[in-house]
Amino acid sequence: MDKIKAVYIHIPFCDNICSYCDFCKVVYNHEWIEPYLKRLEEEIENNYLGEEIETLYIGGGTPSCLNINELESLFKVLNKFKLSPNLEFTFECNLKDIEEEKLKILYENKVNRLSIGIESFNAEKLKFMNRNCTFKEAKTKIELARNIGFKNINLDLMYAIPNENLKILNKDLSLILKLKPEHISTYSLIIEKNTLVGLNKIKPIEEEHDLKMYELICKKLKKKGYEHYEISNFAKKGYESKHNLTYWHNEEYYGFGCGASGYVAAIRYENTKSLTEYLKGNFVSSKSLMSKVDNMENELILGFRLLKGINLETFYDKFEENMQNIFPIKPLIKTGDLIYKDGYVFINPKKLYVMNEILIKLI
Repeated sequence: MDKIKAVYIHIPFCDNICSYCDFCKVVYNHEWIEPYLKRLEEEIENNYLGEEIETLYIGGGTPSCLNINELESLFKVLNKFKLSPNLEFTFECNLKDIEEEKLKILYENKVNRLSIGIESFNAEKLKFMNRNCTFKEAKTKIELARNIGFKNINLDLMYAIPNENLKILNKDLSLILKLKPEHISTYSLIIEKNTLVGLNKIKPIEEEHDLKMYELICKKLKKKGYEHYEISNFAKKGYESKHNLTYWHNEEYYGFGCGASGYVAAIRYENTKSLTEYLKGNFVSSKSLMSKVDNMENELILGFRLLKGINLETFYDKFEENMQNIFPIKPLIKTGDLIYKDGYVFINPKKLYVMNEILIKLI
């Protein structure tokens, strides 16, 4: 395997818990931050082998809910990494946390990509999600970030909320486009059982309606010059998320922090989601060694999320196997589920929506 070039760090604290969120998170409490960062430092020291890191991603939770001193402590911990001069360094932010002093600290500490959870500007949708956010506030805060020097901004958009129609979604898209982000991530609401939405037994919208929404997003963003490069992600040319491409290319990466997962030395591991356990120094909750077959299957499951698909030569270099001998690629090309072009096999763009059904036929 090549050396590890990517690091994900999880900061599980949030000022406010969204109704649909299934990530590892707890309500922010100042008293937990220092002990948490100490454990994070310990976990990094025990596991990081000194490789040069090309992508660093701080997610959550809401990393931006940390105050100035806490952020400075976090960056001290991150000094342990040897960073590439071409580093892509993403930091997730909530709109209301964005202020000049915080942005300056991020910028001075080499953060060069902001990922901002907008989700929606529609009052009904926001109420459902237990969030709040106005277009005016977004515009002001993004201008502030631009003035400080941030040239790579991702905005998140959520859709397929109960009672949402195409008109509401279209308006959300138009407003997000007015903010001119370099990258847009879109998420259809998934109802997870241990979230507020799940506990309230909310029913998902009709699949056909969900598909129409997805098609509207693809069409509108494409028209505005965004490349649809992964099922849920759209980027201006050259602004694809390098960090997330690590996952989709099935490459190894470090995951540190409560609830993080990683993939190192052919082992996929999950860290504990319990803050109490993490603070005791019990970091990893499960590990599994990937066999060659597991790894080839993951290559397909992850690689087919990319619209470009999987390069047959790369697959051969990685596994010394011909992908077409291992998986029923040819019959699925015949049925039109898959397409072969220029050395790549990819899911027919018209069938992306039923990707899971295609993967079941393959694996």
